[in-house]
Amino acid sequence: MKKIIHISDLHVGYKDNAERFYEIVEKVTLRWGGRAGDHVIVITGDLVDNANNTGNYHEVKVGLKAFKEAGFEHILVVPGNHDYGTGEHGDKKFVELFHQAFYGDQRGFPRKDIIGDVAFIGLDSMAEELHWYDELWAEGEVGGRQLRALGEMLKSEDVVSCQKRVIYLHHHPFDFRPLHQLKDSSKLKKVLSEAIAEGVSIDAILYGHNHEGKAHNGQWGIPQCYDAGAATLKPRPKYVDWMPWFKTRSSIRVIDLEQRTASKLL
Repeated sequence: MKKIIHISDLHVGYKDNAERFYEIVEKVTLRWGGRAGDHVIVITGDLVDNANNTGNYHEVKVGLKAFKEAGFEHILVVPGNHDYGTGEHGDKKFVELFHQAFYGDQRGFPRKDIIGDVAFIGLDSMAEELHWYDELWAEGEVGGRQLRALGEMLKSEDVVSCQKRVIYLHHHPFDFRPLHQLKDSSKLKKVLSEAIAEGVSIDAILYGHNHEGKAHNGQWGIPQCYDAGAATLKPRPKYVDWMPWFKTRSSIRVIDLEQRTASKLL
């Protein structure tokens, strides 16, 4: 069974974060390049710091290309609030641009990828945060259409027949933060809990956004729940970052679904 390298919140475009990302690519490649085929890389959003500078997309793609050239065949990404705008102000025009840059297709969400005996399902937690009345702030919302599709996907034969299932998205599904939360987390919980009740395990849920790099294992009956932190250590505002429980951390992990373990990579 393939292991997962979980990365989040690159914020390429902020100061020297592009160079920091390339250093991460180099370190991951040096450590795991010889076994790249045994791993799936999952990046849970905020690849760029400001989507208005489309050159930031290109800089991220340079790093992803280096991963590919090192043999990491499977690289899965989902958008964060910064990938569709400034982080506090989103714009629908970036949805298509992000798809063109990182998927090369217009396949919608949820995005399903069966890799070996694991079903990876990616959610766009910015999907319903781009209307005129809620495009501000750093909140997320998966939305009813996507949640219904997720419920049906978890019942599909190819997903049910997999040994493991992984959900990944940008916004943190557990911690309540004013103006910085997944607004429909309770509805997401209901969909996942119903699948678990019917015997379809959810073996891991991966996310970012909060920059704290904490594990919340066991939430919602899901054994492995990880926030990957901010890989390039983009700092929080000083009035927040001084508090130890809000401290920015990089928690790039190698996750073993079979053994239910995870080790910090960097």
